[in-house]
Amino acid sequence: MTESALSVFVKKALASGASIAAIERDLFEAGWSKRQVSNALGEFSPAGLGTQAPKPKPEFRVREIFLYTTMFIMLYLSSYHLGSLFFQFVNLIFPDASHTDYGEIIGRNIRFNVSALLVAFPVFLLVAVKIAKHIQFEPLQRASPVRIWLTYLTLAIATCVLAGNFIALLNSFLTGELSIAFILKVLIVAGIAGGLFSYYLWSIRTDTELTAEW
Repeated sequence: MTESALSVFVKKALASGASIAAIERDLFEAGWSKRQVSNALGEFSPAGLGTQAPKPKPEFRVREIFLYTTMFIMLYLSSYHLGSLFFQFVNLIFPDASHTDYGEIIGRNIRFNVSALLVAFPVFLLVAVKIAKHIQFEPLQRASPVRIWLTYLTLAIATCVLAGNFIALLNSFLTGELSIAFILKVLIVAGIAGGLFSYYLWSIRTDTELTAEW
């Protein structure tokens, strides 16, 4: 018996007039865990004259995969090129004298970073606004599996970037290769990755609190 079959069993038992306490007792005796029983019973809530109504669940739509995937990819691109752009400014302030064409390379990189930002960031904003309007119209979609998975993926990526960033900083300190330019670049990465981590951690906590009330 799968958990979906468990839900069907609970629905039929409730429809036949069985009490929640009796259903719980029978399921526990059958070997179901407390979590499984709680989840199955949690799908239903009292509504009206003793009837049982299933709680609504967010719909899984292919369009959401497209929108959320596009938004997060544009976010990653924007973050990368913003960091790279700041890196170029640091390189301008602290140039590498060993390269004769250093200024030309930096100029080429700045143009490419700006071009990428002028495309990726507006697309990110456009899709983010579209998703926000959709959630405002249909709040239940805050619990969309696509939204949750990609938000946690972003948290994981930001965590890995921050960890790698501080590992590089510590390594440079221990080897005596620490420079002002390197410290500035570490701060840039920490600022961008830390900002993303903080925002999406707040976002997932807010979504969890709101959906818990439904």
